[in-house]
Amino acid sequence: MTYQVSLPWPATALSPNARAHWAEKARATKKARFDARIACIDAGITKLPWERMHVDIVFCAPDWRPYDSDNALARAKSSLDGVADATGIDDRHWTYAISRGEPVEGGQILVTLSEGAA
Repeated sequence: MTYQVSLPWPATALSPNARAHWAEKARATKKARFDARIACIDAGITKLPWERMHVDIVFCAPDWRPYDSDNALARAKSSLDGVADATGIDDRHWTYAISRGEPVEGGQILVTLSEGAA
């Protein structure tokens, strides 16, 4: 069984290249984690019975600017922590693949979850 959820594009303050004030970054971190957990719950993704999970992550940027894949992944950390909160599977038990999708207005992260190999 697989599940798919669309997460909001992470705030600029969460970029490793941003020089945001610590309080702004803390607010963005908290919001991204909460929003991702709620998006999972709304998509019917709650505690999963799997021990391991494979996560396919597709970054659909808000524009055509070239985003580094490693920076996009770092920027999405709080959102992925929200997915871990919703599924009950800590990210140390994940395998994952990342890719870039076509830009969409406002940006989004498409996450597909499936049971991982033991």
